[in-house]
Amino acid sequence: MFRFFKVNNILKVAVGLVLSLLVALPASAVENDKLKIGTNSWPENIAAANMWKILLEARGYDVKLIEMSLEMVYSGVANDSLDIALEMWLPTTGKPHYDRYKDDFVLQDAWYHNTNIGLVVPEYMDIDSIEDLVDHKDTLEYRGEPTIFGIETGAAIMGVTDDVIEEYDLGMRLLDSSDAAMMAALDDAYNKEEPIVVTLWSPHWAFSRYDLKYLEDPKKIYGETEEIFWLSTQSLPETDPDLVDWMNNWDMDDEQLGSLIGAVNDADTPTEGAQQWIDDNQELVDSWF
Repeated sequence: MFRFFKVNNILKVAVGLVLSLLVALPASAVENDKLKIGTNSWPENIAAANMWKILLEARGYDVKLIEMSLEMVYSGVANDSLDIALEMWLPTTGKPHYDRYKDDFVLQDAWYHNTNIGLVVPEYMDIDSIEDLVDHKDTLEYRGEPTIFGIETGAAIMGVTDDVIEEYDLGMRLLDSSDAAMMAALDDAYNKEEPIVVTLWSPHWAFSRYDLKYLEDPKKIYGETEEIFWLSTQSLPETDPDLVDWMNNWDMDDEQLGSLIGAVNDADTPTEGAQQWIDDNQELVDSWF
């Protein structure tokens, strides 16, 4: 009888300890479920997602990155099939999606400020405005034509740049290529300190590697700057307030995000690149927690 009573009490104590530990764990761990982060193919999105996967798994989370279209990422957070989305540009680019789903997810804090798209030249070029390109066309010839180096046909920045060429009456060719080909041309010109103009956007790793500047756009055809926000399900602030606090502390400038994207691009795998960047920026990362 005494033995049974003693064992029974030991079991009660053990059960109580287990329950108290479970209460202390994040909801995602309690439910033994993965934290699902929706991602898309944008370089900054891939870089940030892999960084957060490493940081959160080091804190006991089981993180799954799920790549899909941008529309599916936003709808996934809205219908609770995803927990988090890392990137919504506002007030302009993401407005249609925000208006569609704003009642079904939580717009959390901005983590990157002053996004930009436009025409970019090396800092050593004596030119400051898109309007000035007309007077420098002769120095920007490629295969016999004054040229702006662009990326893939169909990309939003290419369509806007076509409008820029027309509105400013530049008389220049927009060369369709790819991000890799455009950056190779920039790298070659930069190393020779030759003039070149490319289509670029922020965030992009190029700004952490080269001394570049946007050309002023007096007609505002490329639009105004934006901020990048992250999103969560409506329930996450209640079920895991610590996670929400950590991610709302997240903030990166051009140099930090550019170097992260560059590290991920240069590594054999995104995970290796993100881990190396974390190791090199531990003080910044620790400040978020």
